[in-house]
Amino acid sequence: MKREHRIRENLSDLPDWMKKKKCPHKAKYLSGPRILPPKINGKQTVEQIVDNIFLAYNAARLKEGCRLFTEKMLENDVTVGMSLAGALTPAGLGPSCIVPLIEAGFVDWIVATGANLYHDLHFAFNLPLFVGSHLVDDADLRKNDVVRIYDIFLGYTDCLMETDSILRSILVQPEFQREMGTCEFYYLLGKYANEFEKANNQYGVSIVAAAYRCGVPLFTSSPGDSTIGMNIAGLEIEGNKLKINPSIDVNDTTAIVLNAKRTGGKSAAFLVGGGSPKNFLLQTEPQIQEILRIKEVGHDYFFQITDARPDTGGLSGATPHEAVSWGKVDPTMLPDAIVCYLDSTVALPIITHYALAKRKPRALKRLYEKREELTQKLVREYFAHNPKKTVGNVDEIKKYLKM
Repeated sequence: MKREHRIRENLSDLPDWMKKKKCPHKAKYLSGPRILPPKINGKQTVEQIVDNIFLAYNAARLKEGCRLFTEKMLENDVTVGMSLAGALTPAGLGPSCIVPLIEAGFVDWIVATGANLYHDLHFAFNLPLFVGSHLVDDADLRKNDVVRIYDIFLGYTDCLMETDSILRSILVQPEFQREMGTCEFYYLLGKYANEFEKANNQYGVSIVAAAYRCGVPLFTSSPGDSTIGMNIAGLEIEGNKLKINPSIDVNDTTAIVLNAKRTGGKSAAFLVGGGSPKNFLLQTEPQIQEILRIKEVGHDYFFQITDARPDTGGLSGATPHEAVSWGKVDPTMLPDAIVCYLDSTVALPIITHYALAKRKPRALKRLYEKREELTQKLVREYFAHNPKKTVGNVDEIKKYLKM
């Protein structure tokens, strides 16, 4: 239906200064859709609610993010990286949201806190978590062998310690007895998680298992900062040979992003929460430009769900506009950069439903299986731009040390 602007013709009641005022851009500013939503009747779908009812404030940002994700980020030539921070997997967002996104080909690589992937293993091993309450005596919980994550309860010995026991029995297997990055580590662990899902008849509940099946690389930016890292450290005391090398992950993630650009595609950052995973995903572009000295311009799409404020200076709340100054985001793509200030447990189910309702599944990129090829491409381009190596360059070392 054609939209008509109502123009006030009778200006007799206005003062002269208002009558003479020029407003050359008024029509432009008032050209958006009118705010007059339909009544909610209990019959609308979630996507209809998002499109027609979410008109202002963070509801509007969520709508913009849903549309950015489904209409642009999920084009076939876009490589989508997702970061996960905050206690998301204990709340069940793995089986409800993240696994469906992986299986639909809507997420191509993931950076998550080790804690998220540790708690994901409870689901793989069929060790239950329970709805609880935040209004509880925590000293009494401790006496009764119960651990609390806000309003989630889990057993201390029969969930946490049992997960540790199973995990350690996996980590002592021969394939883990060497140095590797977290990407390879989670792939090897995913094979076991996948077998546990089959044995427990609980298919599709674990992110680690789904990523293994779909060839989606998983990374943890701070591998020692979780119970997985704690178990690796504990086994090292016994002589276990597993070593996690974060530098491998830095190069692997950088290779993924550079390949997305060099093959004529785009790179998208879908950031759920902030913290270290957000930075680890976004730092791929500064790594390309600042460290490897390869010409590039930043990620093309940026969509973040966060409850962190930008004015405290923390990375979790840093806006895409600030990220432009670091080379993390392409400045020409800022209209396609959305920040929604909302609890991830509210936003992610809505985004997941919207995307699955609006888009057909994409072919899996299976980037894990291409790791070696992509890293070799990165190395070749690095040396093409930097024929003079820093390592072993005695003259350069002397200059900086003033020897």
